[in-house]
Amino acid sequence: MITSNRTLTTEEFLALPETDTTYEFVDNQAIAKMSPKFFHASIQLELAFLIAAWCKDKGRVRPEWAVRLKRNGKDWIPVPDLVYVSFAQLSEDWIADEPCPVPPTLAIEIISPGQSFGYLTGKAGDYLNADVKRVWIIDPKAKTLTIFYPDAAPETIKGAIPLEDEILPDLKFSPQELFERAGLN
Repeated sequence: MITSNRTLTTEEFLALPETDTTYEFVDNQAIAKMSPKFFHASIQLELAFLIAAWCKDKGRVRPEWAVRLKRNGKDWIPVPDLVYVSFAQLSEDWIADEPCPVPPTLAIEIISPGQSFGYLTGKAGDYLNADVKRVWIIDPKAKTLTIFYPDAAPETIKGAIPLEDEILPDLKFSPQELFERAGLN
């Protein structure tokens, strides 16, 4: 990952011009995100379709939407691969061209080449500590989906085991279905 050596304030980070590279704000520095590859992009697209169809009247799902959070007492602006925010958290009439101003219901990270499950597990813990209600880590190689909870051990599902979660009622699919839809079987 590419890191700037320059220390930035949150306001300076948010004022940076848009470029072809996506940056996250971590420990007062702009950190370049991994560039997605085919597997990552395919999974991200299919997950967006699945969740968008489910959440039509419940909230919004967005890819690569920055989120304003706190990490170790400092401003932290990660850019999850997908974010779902319920209308109970952020009203349906909210509209602004800015990072998500509330901790989302769900943050999803897809492991890219060069990233490890361990690295994203640490990031999942940071999300949960910042009041994100659920975090999913998708592993394209292992074809698994790991769900992180704020008050329970993570759960990894694979194959035809359906995903079910009380905070995402009626959203049901299996990792197998996801990877088939993404053309990765």
